[in-house]
Amino acid sequence: MAGFGDLFQAADWKKEKHAPVIDCPDTVKAGEFFQVTLTVGKEIPHPNTTEHHIRWIELYFHPEGDKFPYQIGHFEFTAHGESTQGPNTGPAYTHPQVVASLKVDKAGTLYASSYCNIHGLWQSEKAIKVE
Repeated sequence: MAGFGDLFQAADWKKEKHAPVIDCPDTVKAGEFFQVTLTVGKEIPHPNTTEHHIRWIELYFHPEGDKFPYQIGHFEFTAHGESTQGPNTGPAYTHPQVVASLKVDKAGTLYASSYCNIHGLWQSEKAIKVE
């Protein structure tokens, strides 16, 4: 039986529209807020239609030397063009991009995960240094 982590897919976001992208500084100052932008479909747009969409993105921070990561946020996207008139006729569509602000005291790794209703779970990571 596969473990939960085995269910996640990873790929180069420049070639795969489902891979979450983590944009933030490589080095941050201890105790100072910085912004992290998460995007799915940065280089190749994801359709985000009623039938095929990104449902959510999550962000975690795993400090160096700690056993467990900390969840920074869970961001849900719920408007995909649904309407009583039928699929893709609604007045609102979401784009799977969010900005989170956080501060950390030590170096570690940011992890992003996303969920596509057709293509499942995706992940990416980015190491950050602290000065």
